Amino acid sequence: MDLNDAFYFVQVVEKGGFSAAARALAIPKSRLSRRVRQLEDDLGVRLLQRTSRIVTTTEVGKEYYRHARDALARFEIAEAAVRRKTNTIEGTVTVSCSVGMAQFGLDQILPRFLQDNPGVTVVQRASNQMEDLIQGGIDVAIRGHVDTLPDSSLIQMRLARVEWHLFCSPEYHDTLDQGADPVTLANHPALVLGRPGATHQWLLTGGDGQTASVPCPVRFASDDMSTLKNAATLSLGIVALPAYVCRSEVETGSLVRALPSWTAGRPQISLLMPSRRGLLPAFEAFLERLKQDMPTVLAGDAVAVSG
Repeated sequence: MDLNDAFYFVQVVEKGGFSAAARALAIPKSRLSRRVRQLEDDLGVRLLQRTSRIVTTTEVGKEYYRHARDALARFEIAEAAVRRKTNTIEGTVTVSCSVGMAQFGLDQILPRFLQDNPGVTVVQRASNQMEDLIQGGIDVAIRGHVDTLPDSSLIQMRLARVEWHLFCSPEYHDTLDQGADPVTLANHPALVLGRPGATHQWLLTGGDGQTASVPCPVRFASDDMSTLKNAATLSLGIVALPAYVCRSEVETGSLVRALPSWTAGRPQISLLMPSRRGLLPAFEAFLERLKQDMPTVLAGDAVAVSG
């Protein structure tokens, strides 16, 4: 029996079908199907039930998958042990994150990590849609969340908390009531991340723990932080964004904080991983770099990343 066939079978199961696995492996679907069928012939059992639309795992296929996955993980550990002996860090790391995190959080960290580790390849998947880590073959995801993430089999590691502030242009700031009461922002046009209704509520927290909900009309809504930030610099309204996203604009004076004693949220940023078992040196090095540099980047202060 060819161990590569077991690897192909595991990929089909984890990717949810032949087409997705073939794309991930960059090989023809017909070749993949032929290799899995050869595995079934060698074992004398049917591992997968195939229809024109879906592929499901048989009961014996589920059991074989568990054993094959563990065996392949042990091979990876063996290879990693050899590479550690030669101080070689090689491999591919696939990371999932939001578009905003890619543009403003990882834009310096990833290139410098690659400079320091020439044998490593990083595949970044930037999307505002949640992606299944196991089905997508993702090693680590960076997620922002306000509430506790639901319990799952994923390993969760907290990185930092991120303050969101209200920003506007200096010119627009001159039109605001300069009092410290959030009510003064009512009816000012809002530049909103996401897809709100016709009206929006700024949910604010003061330094003394006070909270306020301020209604305002939506002037512009977008899934892209960069576009919203540019709209704010053009005096189109008030935007709530993570502090680190607007760091350079605050430094140059093109944006200022509205109600600087209030924040518009303080979500948690966490790393999610399918498993700690069998981590290759490339991933371990990448994880250490994230844990080292991300808290500084996300703090919204001056950036000091490794390199």
